Amino acid sequence: MKVITTEDGSHTLQSERVNDTYHSSHGAVTEAGIVYLKNGYLEGVNSTTDTIHVLEIGFGTGLNALLTAVEAKKQQRKTVYYTLEPFPIDILEILLLNYGKEDSSSRETFEKIHQSAWEVPVEINDFFTLIKIENTLEQVDFGSFQFHVVYFDAFGPDKQPEVWSEKLFGKIANNMVTPAIFTTYSTKGDVKRALKNLGFKIEKLAGPPGKREVLRAKKV
Repeated sequence: MKVITTEDGSHTLQSERVNDTYHSSHGAVTEAGIVYLKNGYLEGVNSTTDTIHVLEIGFGTGLNALLTAVEAKKQQRKTVYYTLEPFPIDILEILLLNYGKEDSSSRETFEKIHQSAWEVPVEINDFFTLIKIENTLEQVDFGSFQFHVVYFDAFGPDKQPEVWSEKLFGKIANNMVTPAIFTTYSTKGDVKRALKNLGFKIEKLAGPPGKREVLRAKKV
């Protein structure tokens, strides 16, 4: 792994395994804040449920989890965050990242997220419970979990085409409530068509710096 400073000053990592970065070089925190927090979580907290259940495909550096944990506490909204990662990053590499360093509480949250056990629920703060699963989307069993918001943050369709399939989107859709939100950075035609075939309503929204549009799909 190689640490890269993106244009908003936040870090990302370059993965040699897939020859790609975990976040946009135009701004890691900016991208995550728009694509997942603004377009996904903040839209989802408008639902009437007492507890919002989030599924993340691609835990990676834990940035999306950190931003959501901080926002859950700010909104005082009970959140259960289920995140999938088949290739966890070594903790020594994670601690090189500068996420949350501007605020001691956020940094403590970031480190707690990564130091928490896998495969079991861990309370990160009074409003955020984390469940990290070391498995692939193909093999994982979501059981009885029902999700209000899905962050699809796998490496791109050109790097991991098998993950961006209608079959696997359907697997996720089967465990989403109605209504629910699926949000991702990719607007590729194959991705949109697969989601439309599953009955999702597609929206193209303004993207973060370096990306004109991103995708939000609603299960209605």
